Formats: sequence, C-alpha cells, structure tokens
Amino acid sequence: METLADLLQPYKSAVGTTAAVVTVGQMFSGTFLCWDIYKQNSTKGIGIMPFVGGLIMSLLNLKFGFVLRDDTMIQVNFFGLALNIVYLMVYFNYSSQKGRVWTQIGAGGAFSAAVLGYAEYEDPSLVENRLGTIITVFMFYLIASPLFGLRDIIKKQSTEGMPFPMILSGAVVSFMWLLYGIILRNNFLVLQNVVAFVLCAAQLALFVVYPGKRAPRSQPKSKSKQRKLD
Repeated sequence: METLADLLQPYKSAVGTTAAVVTVGQMFSGTFLCWDIYKQNSTKGIGIMPFVGGLIMSLLNLKFGFVLRDDTMIQVNFFGLALNIVYLMVYFNYSSQKGRVWTQIGAGGAFSAAVLGYAEYEDPSLVENRLGTIITVFMFYLIASPLFGLRDIIKKQSTEGMPFPMILSGAVVSFMWLLYGIILRNNFLVLQNVVAFVLCAAQLALFVVYPGKRAPRSQPKSKSKQRKLD
C-alpha cells in the first residue's frame, strides 16, 4: 500500500520550490505591519516581537546555513536579515517609547550573540544538531508568542495587535515544509512543522472567533468627531 510520501514523491521538486518561494514571501509580511504603523503614525497596538524575533531567526539561520554550507540558506537569511533591520528602523522611528525599544533590541542582540558564540566554540560534530534544536525551540516560542496574551484577547474579544499577515504566511510556510518533510521522510522536519502549523492555525482561529474587531482604535476618532458635530 502506497504511503503519503510515495504519493507526493512525483511532486518533490514542485513542493520544494514552492516552499522556498513562500518562505521568501513570508519575509515581506512585515511590510503590512509597517504600513499599519505608518498609517496610524505610531506603534500603538503593534508589538515589536515579530521584528526582533525575525532578526534573531535570520541571524541564527544564517549561522546554521554556514554550518551546513548551504548557499541558498545563507542567501535567503542575508536577505531576511536586511529586511528585518529595515522593519526595526521603521518601528523605532514611530515608537514613542524609544528607550524600551532599545532595551528589547539589546536583549535580542545579547541572546543572538550568546547562541552564535556557543555555535562558534561547540564541537563541530555536535553543533549541527544542537544549534538546530535551539533554533527550533526559539521558532516555536516566536510562533506561539501572540497566544501569551490569550486572556486579554478573550477578555477584550479583540485580536488587535496580533500580526495577522505573519501568522497567515507562517501557516502557509509551515504547511509547505510539512509536505516537503513528508516527501523526504524526515521525521524532524515533519514534527517541527506540524507543531508550527498547529500553533498558527490556533491563532488564525481567533480571527474567526472575533472577526472585525482588530481596530477598535477607530472608535474614539468617530466619537470625537461626533462631539464636534454636537
């Protein structure tokens, strides 16, 4: 009896190419958040974690690419690193709490430096698996981070501040890499992306439960206009 991996085998090249393309596309999801920041002329309701997390992931995956000597991985993450630096510059420019932003960037930089330093001095025969595990754990944390405010989301019945473009693109990317992992019969890749897809799907479900409630900040404006009319 044919397995799912056998059925998907003829599409290996197409699935792999699609996974790579959507991964690059995901890196541009931050532009939607930057556009929201620009339109409201502030970072209110938009957290910095997607940008700091993206910067950290790009740095760690760049190092992982050098460990694996994978040119494609190196090039993609150089590109991702540059994009996330631009995103952080936009966030910093519109933030009213620049000291706090510097603190968060500094914490992210310190964490990255610690992991990169560890990878530099670790036994070459062990660094691939261990660095890969660290990156995977941090990726899970990053994907799940919007759920840390689940209590407030339920209380306010609003998904405002949750990075919808990043969550949606994350679901698509993890699903494509899940298919590719099945084709390769790589259990580590399958497990990694099953968890990532489930986390993204859980967050997308919140947008279904609380539709049309992402921008309550528009209400005060309408009230102020009403007062002027009165």
